[in-house]
Amino acid sequence: MFEGFEERHIDVGSCSLFVRYGGEGPPVLLLHGHPRTSATWHRVAPQLLNAGFSVVCPDLPGYGQSSKPAPTVDHAAHSKRATARHMVALMVELGHEQFRLVGHDRGSYTALRLVLDYPGTVSKVALLDCIPISEHLARADARFATKWWHWFFYAQPDIPERVIMADPDSWYGGSAAAMGQENYDEWRRAIHNPDTVRAMLEDYRAGVTIDRQHEEADRQAGRAVTVPLLLLWSLRDDLVDLYGDPLRVWERWATDVRGHGIESGHHMAEEAPDELSSALLGFL
Repeated sequence: MFEGFEERHIDVGSCSLFVRYGGEGPPVLLLHGHPRTSATWHRVAPQLLNAGFSVVCPDLPGYGQSSKPAPTVDHAAHSKRATARHMVALMVELGHEQFRLVGHDRGSYTALRLVLDYPGTVSKVALLDCIPISEHLARADARFATKWWHWFFYAQPDIPERVIMADPDSWYGGSAAAMGQENYDEWRRAIHNPDTVRAMLEDYRAGVTIDRQHEEADRQAGRAVTVPLLLLWSLRDDLVDLYGDPLRVWERWATDVRGHGIESGHHMAEEAPDELSSALLGFL
């Protein structure tokens, strides 16, 4: 995987991040989702590199080979605000004061927070399978709770860790055939680490508490994404089933938003890498 990329652990203050990076030209930061690692981009990142971008793929704090923040009562250590701060520090360490940004799933929430908290840092942002956490929760009904029950299960203290660690492979259900062998092997090492599983759950606990509060404060203050925003969603996932056209949701949050669906399941970087890469290259 990742031919032409370097791999390093980079200290960003209170966190050490495992990162793959390579290429010359305009920098782009790729943020993975749950329960993946930076290896999920192994079919997309080389295409961006070959197109002339400098590509940076970190493991988010708590995930993969990055260090695990100690949980806090208010979940602030795993908040998207804390993660966004680490991502900015990483890019500065690599010499990138301004960059393009792509986030999928949980990584998309960090991407949104980064754009809102660090105006001028991001020139363009692409969000994959994403509407803001607060918009999900404001629309939560029996159908949402049935389809997205894991949000509320993961938010419970202690129990999810015990359930998941009893059989991580069955719980998460990945496969080498779909993910690629090296990506799959790296992912399995991560999900069998109880510290990683706990950190990933803390990500969700932060989501329904402190992250929601931060987003609601943004809306009350009238903050919006003012850089071009590309929204891509998986046509074989349930975002459209729940909300109709996701672009309509984002019109409240962004001044310049466009996007379309990708013929894929949820993990589009693995399932539809060429279509995803084409869409990103046409935007970035």
